[in-house]
Amino acid sequence: MTCEKKIKVGIIGGAGYTAGELIRILVNHPAVELTFVHSTSNAGNKLCSVHSGLIGDTDMVFSSEYDLEAVDVVFLCSGHGKSTAFWAENKRPAGLKVVDLAQDYRDESEGYVYGLPEINRERISKADLLANPGCFATCIQLAFLPLAASGKLTSEVNITAITGSTGAGVKPGATTHFSWRNNNVSVYKAFEHQHLIEIGMNVHKLQPGFDQAINFVPVRGDFARGILASVYTDSDMTAEEAVALYKDFYKDAAFTFVADTNVDLKQVVNTNKCVLSIEKHGSKLIINSVVDNLLKGASGQAVQNMNLMFGLPEKTGLNLKASAF
Repeated sequence: MTCEKKIKVGIIGGAGYTAGELIRILVNHPAVELTFVHSTSNAGNKLCSVHSGLIGDTDMVFSSEYDLEAVDVVFLCSGHGKSTAFWAENKRPAGLKVVDLAQDYRDESEGYVYGLPEINRERISKADLLANPGCFATCIQLAFLPLAASGKLTSEVNITAITGSTGAGVKPGATTHFSWRNNNVSVYKAFEHQHLIEIGMNVHKLQPGFDQAINFVPVRGDFARGILASVYTDSDMTAEEAVALYKDFYKDAAFTFVADTNVDLKQVVNTNKCVLSIEKHGSKLIINSVVDNLLKGASGQAVQNMNLMFGLPEKTGLNLKASAF
């Protein structure tokens, strides 16, 4: 499909952070016609009344109804568990493509393909049903799946990752309130985070014999957006060998890069990039990985997947600028 024929897009659940980022990308996407943005609670209001960064970009309003027959692809941006409920109440028209940003189908049930382009590009390009990965899962997997793909995971994997407050969603809660979150960090769901399920699924697909623990300690950060994950494991590779392995693994990746220096969040916030750094300390190989949780960790990757599903270059509409300062 070329830009001469626009992809007609609909969004279900248009009021949250991921939907807001998705709209910002799509209203400027050269191959897209945004047809409807559905929100029951905001029906009739302008999109920019909720997503104020859209002032001057669009005069669209949230719709109370949706017509799945009128679009080529629908993005599901409602909460976890609501995608399965949506399809229990609606029939998918023949030919309609779906990109689900919830966790409902990340186990690849019901014919969905797991949407991590760095390992599933060919399958994504042929998919009608796409399960977009979780934000932590994206950042963490890109840090050590090259080891699994080459059969070089030999011991347990240890992960500490810190995320911005937008990762908790737009609905306020005790641990997202500014007065609590500001100047504060905390651990939550240690060793039990839900993204371990999809991480484990892909590790075992790439290295079926791997039987060691994947230990994950998530941390709430006192900033708005971005994830930094530090992943370490025992390895007999030198740092130079590991860097060569990673650069070869990601040589065709549109948005994942291996840096020659330490990484930081400002290199990736407001972009669809993942940037990695690799070091060796004694027997430990440590990989630091940074992404924007709302873009490469959610809406940017969703558009990257849509591009693949419609035969467009992966970077279409995603040449975004890092905040830098």
